[in-house]
Amino acid sequence: MDGVLVHEGAALRGAVEFLARLREQGRRFLVLTNNSIFTPRDLAARLVRAGLHVPEEAIWTSALATAQFLDDQAPGGSAYVIGEAGLTTALHEIGYVLTDTDPDYVVLGETRTYSFEAITRAIRLVEAGSRFIATNPDPTGPSAEGPLPACGAVAALITKATGAEPYVVGKPNPMMFRSAMNTLGAHSETTAMIGDRMDTDVVAGMEAGLRTYLVLTGSTRREDIARFPYRPSAVVESVADLVELV
Repeated sequence: MDGVLVHEGAALRGAVEFLARLREQGRRFLVLTNNSIFTPRDLAARLVRAGLHVPEEAIWTSALATAQFLDDQAPGGSAYVIGEAGLTTALHEIGYVLTDTDPDYVVLGETRTYSFEAITRAIRLVEAGSRFIATNPDPTGPSAEGPLPACGAVAALITKATGAEPYVVGKPNPMMFRSAMNTLGAHSETTAMIGDRMDTDVVAGMEAGLRTYLVLTGSTRREDIARFPYRPSAVVESVADLVELV
């Protein structure tokens, strides 16, 4: 989503036309984000404000992928959650009980305000045997004032205190793309990934067996590409260059 369709709340070049072409051609698609703060309904509303009309059922977040993973691993389980509505809603919808008493999992997501008390509780629960899950590995997130500590940074704190590494569901884990394809009912041979980051989007798409397109409207610059030992299927300036391929 960010860096491909929008940047700081504004639609990027070609985004409106690209989404319109997908609809015209009847192409199934999902908009993916590692951000677990918001529900798909929240994100759909934010996209509308940017002039982009994406139904909430076409938005796939790391929170939804995490919920699907936990539902597959331990249906009807329990979790202690550090996160916001996007994550807690996703876990409630799969029937999970959210508790701080002997939970099956400690699930760490994004939040605007990380609580020292909540992190301390998470550390003690992980030490007591709860399995440790993180929605995404991003160490920082953007804000108007500059970078903010994000899920990956707080996960590192918990790992340092406990020695337990989390299982990270979001990108670059190809699990994020596989769960999205399951939701679409799609196959890797007929699915493409469009992303703005080599280190999360392209590598995860490649490992999931997808054709990958890197757009240069986000994090990765053209001169950065050579630093990576893998390559996208194609590099384009923006999604405007992909409209005719749909």
